[in-house]
Amino acid sequence: MDTHWCQANRKIISYTTRREKLFKNFIEINLVEDSAGNRLVGKVKTTQDFYLTLASLAGTSFGTRDDTLIFLDEIQQYPELLTLLKFLRKEGRFRYVASGSLLGITLKKSTSIPLGSIEIVRMYQLDFEEFLIANSINSTVIEYLRECLITERSPISSIHERLLDLFKKYLLVGGMPDAVHEFLELQNIVKIRDIQNAIHELYELDAGKYDEEHRLKIKRIYEMIPSNMENKKKRLFFNAIEGKKARASNFLEEIDYLTNSGISLEVQSNTDPTFPLIQSSRKIS
Repeated sequence: MDTHWCQANRKIISYTTRREKLFKNFIEINLVEDSAGNRLVGKVKTTQDFYLTLASLAGTSFGTRDDTLIFLDEIQQYPELLTLLKFLRKEGRFRYVASGSLLGITLKKSTSIPLGSIEIVRMYQLDFEEFLIANSINSTVIEYLRECLITERSPISSIHERLLDLFKKYLLVGGMPDAVHEFLELQNIVKIRDIQNAIHELYELDAGKYDEEHRLKIKRIYEMIPSNMENKKKRLFFNAIEGKKARASNFLEEIDYLTNSGISLEVQSNTDPTFPLIQSSRKIS
């Protein structure tokens, strides 16, 4: 499939780091900036409108489908573009990537999703293995570690010490791409902390885009996630939000928002496992 549509943390790192090798021409359009400015893309109704707008924004910096990638960032700003993507792909003039920080919410609300015309890619923060790869630990070492785990034997001390050092750094840096990039470039923990705080605040601002009725509840639940992760049961107690009368059923939309936006991950619990597991599982909240 030629049209990719990603729920990303902020940016599509795997595409943008490879784009110079794969595509001669790369055109990025930030739809949040467009909506706050002249709304050129916001006025697009047809594929012809889109090509004309693209020409006005990019000039002559695009060629053909084989050498041009169009990156539509924060596409949830204009949900109608989701439908237009189907027709853009059918015409086949360029290749497209669309991303959005709240794309899961937009997809759920959209009444016209171009199924069959897109490839959905959900992106998460880097796990420790990916962090090792980013730090130039090659596949041979990773396979060796995997073999040690399976056979229950200790790795040689030099490798163990090196990876233990990286694990401690991973605990500080985390897996958000911007923070990892800063670590690889300068290893400045102060700047990394600034990036982490900025990402945290941006997620909180994203929650503020929701309607007034649910905004405060979403913000409160979001703020409680770190402290609840430290609890032994790792559960959210709703009476901590609205007092003793609070019930889980009062917060279904807020929890749904946090999971569909990609801010939190849904976990299923199963106290009486029977086959199939899905029939005896329930959400943890």
